[in-house]
Amino acid sequence: MTDRHTPVWADDPGLRGDAHDPSYGQGQRVQWPGAHSQDPSWSYEQQYAHQGHPGAQQGEVTDTGSWRFDGRTSAYTDQLTYDTFAPYDPYATYTAADPVPAPVPLAAEPEKPGYVLPPVPESSWAVDTGRSRLLGRLVLLCVLLIQAGLSLRLRGTAFEDEALYVLAGHYEIGNILHGTPVPGDFEGYFSGYPKLYPVLAAMVDSVAGLAGVRIVSLVFMLGATSLLYAMTRRMFDVRAAIGAAALFSVVQSTVFLGNFATFDAAAVFFLALSAWIVVRTGRAPLVAVVLAAPPAVLAFATKYAAGLYLPTLVVLAVLTAYRHRGLRALARGVLLGGAMGALLGAGYLFAGSLGGISQTTTNRAKGADTAALLLQHSAEWGGLMFLTAVGGSIAYVIRPHMGEMPWLEQVGPGRFRRIALGVLLTGTALLAPAYQIHLQTEVSLFKHVGFGLLFAGPMAGLGISRLVGPHFRHPQLGIMLYVLTLVFGMVQAQQNYSFPDSRAMTAVLRPMVDRKGTYLAEEHEVPAYYLRDLTGYAQWQGTFGMDYTDKRGKRYSGPEAYAAAVKDAKFDVIVLRGTVTPDVDTAVTDALRGNPHYRLTAVTRFTTSKGDGAYRIWVKR
Repeated sequence: MTDRHTPVWADDPGLRGDAHDPSYGQGQRVQWPGAHSQDPSWSYEQQYAHQGHPGAQQGEVTDTGSWRFDGRTSAYTDQLTYDTFAPYDPYATYTAADPVPAPVPLAAEPEKPGYVLPPVPESSWAVDTGRSRLLGRLVLLCVLLIQAGLSLRLRGTAFEDEALYVLAGHYEIGNILHGTPVPGDFEGYFSGYPKLYPVLAAMVDSVAGLAGVRIVSLVFMLGATSLLYAMTRRMFDVRAAIGAAALFSVVQSTVFLGNFATFDAAAVFFLALSAWIVVRTGRAPLVAVVLAAPPAVLAFATKYAAGLYLPTLVVLAVLTAYRHRGLRALARGVLLGGAMGALLGAGYLFAGSLGGISQTTTNRAKGADTAALLLQHSAEWGGLMFLTAVGGSIAYVIRPHMGEMPWLEQVGPGRFRRIALGVLLTGTALLAPAYQIHLQTEVSLFKHVGFGLLFAGPMAGLGISRLVGPHFRHPQLGIMLYVLTLVFGMVQAQQNYSFPDSRAMTAVLRPMVDRKGTYLAEEHEVPAYYLRDLTGYAQWQGTFGMDYTDKRGKRYSGPEAYAAAVKDAKFDVIVLRGTVTPDVDTAVTDALRGNPHYRLTAVTRFTTSKGDGAYRIWVKR
């Protein structure tokens, strides 16, 4: 049966065999459910015009369905059909045709917009894109130019350490090339191996003089700043790298060492190179970390005090790989430490006596400087950068990333690693002050502070980045911190770089010296360097210590030895300025008073940051 409605009487069995009632069908309409359909194809007049239509016997198929008859209704020849009504047959069955799918309207082509916004990065410079790297390098170039200008503005004649190392390098070259004996046990009291930096300094001095040697130190310090930038960018992002390089480039020790011809600048550079390799190989195969061992050992050999920072490199090798390797990162530390130990052992076998390590570093004579004084000066020379590093470490522990788009998921290293990294890098800046507090001496502290600040640089860069805030919200704070660090560093470097002007003194001495005399001079390295074409290093005696046996065979040491030698007229020329070794100066001055063998020949004056001074020159009659 179908859904078609038929009269009730049509289901009466008695009607099925009866003759057709002519009265039925005239005016009777049976409504088909599809009568109200919107399809205009409902027409049945052509389908069932009379009972003999073949399609009526077998089932006429139309575009709207088919009607099937069993032959018992063939007597209904006058059955009417209408467009809106189905043909009447109580025994017919209807099969619906598959609906014809309506045509899918073609979507209109969207109009091309006049302007398309470029893709927006997740967090400004925090995304290390090519554009940000290029911009960072341009800013780094400006930072390096400022650093070079601050260092090159320092002026002065040779400091005693500069003169000693360059002069020793000339003798070391003669010993290497010609076997000439070295006039002194340089290995016994130098703070670095004398056949490394002194040889390089002497080679440059032969071509470009002391100014050229100082330029080499500037290149080393500019290289250290660049490596610090690269290391920090690898660890964090471009903004932190710029902050680290900017602060480190203007602290007092960096500015000072950039125009100072000693071991320190080369040692800082090699430490920076080793640290960069450690960070750069964090995701490389484990054995790649061994590449950091040669520059680390070279830094130690160049300046023995750099050995204080070798453990930091080992721990840094573990922390930089821990996030990606887990406990396997410990193998990096073992490999690096083992490689360093092997190279140090091999170097010790070939280098021979290294008494300078004990005398200048591990067993240095204790002084009388108080801990409060050393802490005060350490804070003055590196306090701003250290505090910035502390702030960066705290901010890093609280949140690994500075979310410029807070709705983005922040994924970073675990809290333990963040705490360990902040403590390691920031705490390394305290090693030099702590060790010199232990020695109770301030000697070279203003230089050694810079070694620790190199390692605190990444956290300081992160601190200044967080201080500025996301989207450069507070740039004035970062600018203010940089300017303050610059001003302090510039002024402090100028104060520490204020050496006595020795040009007039050496000009007076030049006609008085030759290859036969014996000369006593406070800071004797300076005249020995400038007058090396007329005298030998062994002809000069300093005021830091001497043993002497007088003409009667009595042996003296300390200040008394100098007094006895002066009374015996041992020295042909005596040069004093009265500030470096006051006890010896007093003993010599007392011995010169009323001494008929000497006369005061000249007084050359100079001015330093500590006040006015003068060289007093006595010549043997």
